This record gives sequence, structure tokens and C-alpha cells, in this order.
Amino acid sequence: MRLLGIDVGTGGTRAVVVDERGGVLASATAEHAPFASPQTGWAEQDPRDWWRATAEAVRGALARAEVSAEEIACVGFSGQMHGAVLLDGEGSVLRPALIWCDQRTDAQCRSITERVGAARLIELTSNPALTNFTLTKMLWVREHEPEFWARVRTVLLPKDYVRFRLTCERATDVADASGTLLFDVAGRRWSDAMLGATEIDRACLPDVFESTEITGRVSAEGAAATGLCEGTPVVAGAGDQAAGAVGMGIVRPGAVSATIGTSGVVFAATDRPALDKRGRVHTFCHAVPGRWHVMGVTQAAGLSLRWFRDRFGVSEVAIASAGGDDAAHTEGGVASRSKGRDDAHAEGRDPYDLLCEEASVAPPGSDGVLWAPYLMGERTPHLDPHARAALVGLAASHTRAHVVRAILEGVAFSLRDTLTIFDEMSVPVETIRLGGGGARSNLWRQIQADVYGRAVEILAAEEGAAYGAALLAGVGVGVWPSVDVACAQSVRVAARVEPDADASALMNTRYASFRALYPALRGVAEAGV
Repeated sequence: MRLLGIDVGTGGTRAVVVDERGGVLASATAEHAPFASPQTGWAEQDPRDWWRATAEAVRGALARAEVSAEEIACVGFSGQMHGAVLLDGEGSVLRPALIWCDQRTDAQCRSITERVGAARLIELTSNPALTNFTLTKMLWVREHEPEFWARVRTVLLPKDYVRFRLTCERATDVADASGTLLFDVAGRRWSDAMLGATEIDRACLPDVFESTEITGRVSAEGAAATGLCEGTPVVAGAGDQAAGAVGMGIVRPGAVSATIGTSGVVFAATDRPALDKRGRVHTFCHAVPGRWHVMGVTQAAGLSLRWFRDRFGVSEVAIASAGGDDAAHTEGGVASRSKGRDDAHAEGRDPYDLLCEEASVAPPGSDGVLWAPYLMGERTPHLDPHARAALVGLAASHTRAHVVRAILEGVAFSLRDTLTIFDEMSVPVETIRLGGGGARSNLWRQIQADVYGRAVEILAAEEGAAYGAALLAGVGVGVWPSVDVACAQSVRVAARVEPDADASALMNTRYASFRALYPALRGVAEAGV
């Protein structure tokens, strides 16, 4: 018996094949076209490209695992949250999806808050109105593109569009639905009050399920595209954060994860819908029935490092140290964007590894350089779609290594903001497990331990949200009796990284300086209005 997990991310779709003991047999990833940003703060993707990538990734994973489609007992889904996929009556995509990091809906957020009331919003949905949430995107299209809105018959979240293409069923899960601002998180159902207040027809929303429930089966069309067998059951799965938490064993109170992907998330499991009255962290349903979670989000975590890589490349020194003395064509001593990246790959080295090696030359604290990672506005703790990034404290003596290390530290400082709020809310933090790119870099692991002032755990196999989706699929068909048992039998800690006492003390001081950045930057922005 084999299980398949599918994660529809921002940069690509990943498929993972897992056995009945939770062991990973194989995985494959197919990249998406980069998201479009027609205006500052906008972010759109073509849902049909997600389906193309899913079919490619699934076929690749099955081939690498050397398993037949008949051996796949169940499929689980995960995916980027908050997007709005608009379909007409025939199930065709009407326009590119507004995805999670799109920031255009500030006016709609203000309108919802005025209409419903800030306190009432949190009472109804456990969250404030944020530009990331699906409802605000729906209202923007209704107001600015009425010709499209008039044709809308179904609104789906990103992974649920792929589910629709695979099974012909319109369904979602409680964890992903929690990020729409149309969901009663405490009651685990669509909110009639929010639907009424915003004049959204319930008929356009999918049915909602617990994460381990079967929502449909692979259709003939889905089988032809992916190579799966027609009739294979598909469970609801979960949004990427809840599914990723399952894959890391973050299912009980006290367990916390810090995951750095395109965005960064600090995630804590809870046995109740814990609320921050100021709405600085999200309160959502967990993928575990009867449990919830709270999480804070840094919009541009891994994106900060990718932005630097794409704009400024990998340094000549780093590439030369990897074995290519003449590898980089440089302009003013810095590798050009395309050449630097290509040559790093030519040496068999990931450019992110080279950047982290370069950063390791700089000391903790980056000799005073600070990075505010607000490339796409910010959620936690500022709730400000207009926030902008900044690199401050530069002197003539600073090098690229200082800048790259400052980016790594700035992202960790931003994630620490969430831990600070957890402390205010009395959310227990007993263990912190690292995931995503921040778990794969030795330097970034140590930086996080030093910034958080706590030991951090590294998992033996961190396959991300696709792995959690596969575990949820296994529970759905009885491989494990519960999500708790699935995690206990499948998730293993490989190492712990302890904070360095001296570096941690310095990071406390630098964190105080980091906390002063946003108010100063906000003042600069307001002065320029």
C-alpha cells in the first residue's frame, strides 16, 4: 500500500510517495511559471499551470518510486492558502488567480472592518480583515472587474482547483477554509453571518470537510492526466501550513514549528481557538479534528534571499571557492544575475548554499547591518500591506557577506516577533522544529537558535506539506487510526542545535534594534505622502 501527497506551492507543485510506515519512497517537483505582478503589490498565477505541474510531478514521483498506479491507496492535498480561483458555470478559469501575497485589497479590508466591526470580525472568524485573505480578493474583483464577477459560479482555493481537475468535485478542508475570512473557525463551518454581511452566495463555495475525510475519487480525466487509477480516493488534506505541521509532528499543544519557504511561518498547535485580540497572528482550524492552531506570518522570508539571489547573483568569490576559478563573468566584481546562477549550478552547488557560505564569513550581528524583510508588505505583527523593506546600518567597510547575513538574521528576527506574541497569549512553546530552507542551511539553523534563544530541532526527513498530505491520506484510508499516531510513528528528530550563549546575547540586543525599524520606516513613508 502506497500513499501520495501533493502540495501546490507558489514556486512549484511537489508530489511525494510514502509507504505504510511513513517512509518516503520518492518525490518529484514541477516548477510553476513565476507569479505575475502587473502593479506594485499585485501577485497572480494561472491555475491551469498548477494543474499542468501537478500532472508532471505525480508522474515523476510514481516513476521514481517505481510503483504502479494501482498501488496508490489514497491521495492527499496541500497547497498555498488564501488564493481566489474564479470559475464559470462550465468550470473554466475566468481570470488569473489572486494569490496569497497579493496586497491590492486594502480598501476592501477597511470596508469589511467598517461594515462588520473589528471586534465582531474576530468574534465571527477569529481573524481581522487582511489583504491576504480570499474574501477580500473576491470583493476586489466584484468591485473592479464586474464583467468577470457576473460570470463567477464557483470560488476555489488553489489546491482545491487542482482537486477539482483531478476528481471533478468542489471541496475544501477546515484548515484552508479558515484563511478565507468567510469561515467560523471556532465552529468549523462556513459563517452565515459573514456571507450575509458581504453578500456572498454560499452556493459559490465548496463543501467543507475535516482534513482526513474522503472528498471524492480520481476521475477518468484526472487519471488520464496524472497516470493515477480512476477511482483512487482523495482526502480533503489541508492548507500548506497545517499540512506541513502534520509532516513535522506539530499536532499537540507545546509543539511549535518555524518554517521558511517563500513566506515564513511560526506555527503552534492548540486545543482551543486561542485568539489575539489585536489580530496580529492567525487562528485557524488544524488538520487534526478537534484542534486548532495559531500562526504568525512573515510575507517575504525565503523570498528575501531569493530576491537578493535574482537581483545580485552569487559572488565571484563564492563560486571560485566552489571550484570554478573562471566560472563567473563578473561586472564590477559581482557575478551577473544569469551567469552567476548558471555557473553555481554548473559546479553542482545550489546558489543558496553558496550565499550562506558567503554569509558565514560575517560575524553574528552583521557588524550592525539590519534587514527589514517587508518586500511584500507584512502580516505579523504589523498588518501593513504598505510596509516596505530596508537595509540599514551600512558603512564602507561592509561586504556582500554582511548583507547576506543581515538578510538571514532579519528574517529570523521577524519570525521571533511571533514567538513574542505567543508569550503574550500564554501559548506554550516547549519545542521548536525547523522546516523549509531555514532548516537546510547550517548557518540559518544556528542563526535561528541564537535569535530565538532556544534549541531548535531538525527532522530526519523534512518533505514539507506534501508529506503531511500523504499522512492525512493514510489516516483517511485506515493506515493509521489517527493523525497523532501517524506522526508518532513517522516523524523522527535527527539533530538539535543549541544557541550559542554569546551570540544569543548579542541577538537580543540586535532584536531590540530590529523592533525599532518598522516604526522608523513607517514614519519615513508617511513623511513622503
